[in-house]
Amino acid sequence: MIRICHLSSVHPPFDTRVYFKECKSLASAGFDVTFIARTSTSSGELSLIPPAEKTPKGEVRIIPFYPYKNRFSRILLSPFRMFREALKQKASLYHFHDPELIPVGIMLRIAGKKVIYDVHEDFHKQIKDKPYLHNSFLKSFLSISVLCFEKIGALFFNRIITATPSISLNFNPQKTNVVRNVPVLAMMGADVQPATDVVKDKPVVTYAGVLTRIRGIKEIIMAMEHVGPKAELWLLGKWESDAFYHECHNLEGWKYVRFLGQKPQEKVYEYMKLADIGLVNFYPLANHMEALPNKIYEYMALSLPMVLSHFPSWKDAFESCALFADPKNPKEIAQQIGALLDNPDLMQEKGRKGRELIETGFSWESEQEKLIDVYKKILF
Repeated sequence: MIRICHLSSVHPPFDTRVYFKECKSLASAGFDVTFIARTSTSSGELSLIPPAEKTPKGEVRIIPFYPYKNRFSRILLSPFRMFREALKQKASLYHFHDPELIPVGIMLRIAGKKVIYDVHEDFHKQIKDKPYLHNSFLKSFLSISVLCFEKIGALFFNRIITATPSISLNFNPQKTNVVRNVPVLAMMGADVQPATDVVKDKPVVTYAGVLTRIRGIKEIIMAMEHVGPKAELWLLGKWESDAFYHECHNLEGWKYVRFLGQKPQEKVYEYMKLADIGLVNFYPLANHMEALPNKIYEYMALSLPMVLSHFPSWKDAFESCALFADPKNPKEIAQQIGALLDNPDLMQEKGRKGRELIETGFSWESEQEKLIDVYKKILF
């Protein structure tokens, strides 16, 4: 059996794209898959890691990788530790997921290994939105540097995989494939039962994901002040900081919020199954404007109508299944939520159109064939 090794010093063991989609699909296709994943001892993640998860044709093993707490130590020193751990796996192909691991990919290529770089985000645009970088010249310099670093690294790698078509424009089209971050329908089909540990007594608006300022979490809580008491907001995920949690907790709209915490992916879908409307309220930042968040496709797969940020690219792609609002305007967000709640027929139609789009090609079951084809071209 051909051994494959996925590497990440940023993504956790049960990352949706890396673990549930790519690793498990490759294992089912007959590859022996190992995922070296960022693990925090304080989060209890190790207790969740099975010795190996078997699929009908293969298995996925997770090897914990403990990152440095300091950001710059992580960037400068983690690659050498990751390289040593990667070589121990004696894999036929290495597939890494973070720009900070580009040196690892280069070292693996020098060592004669086959390497794929999987680009989830438009990182050079993301740099411009980092809150801890205050100097505009420094942001521009680092942004250009990251883009050049990726382009130079890409010259070494066998293949580049990107999550969106817009990201692929940064790389040589002759060696780049787009593998979209669309949902696994098998994980949210008719056999997914609604959660039984919560009581729903009014319509539910939901967001599931990392709870950060730039994802508009504060604004959707503020919007609930205008929506309530006719609906409740369910939040699932991990807060970016205790300070941001307390800031949101003190908002007037919080009395209409139920925070359910961070849950395993399968459990998240059980809660979402009870929801009536899905929200994605990202700020209009450079890295967000052309993004295609997995969460949007998950809502569509569960037939949820949506209220999304009013980005032009999102309007073009999701007009049939969503309403749109200025992500920094809580009253406008509330108006669009209310427009759906007050019109059950519109909610049903938007939800149905979203599910139809998913079934016509926006699912991992169809997308995984692109990934497997890339592997076959490299290995055989």
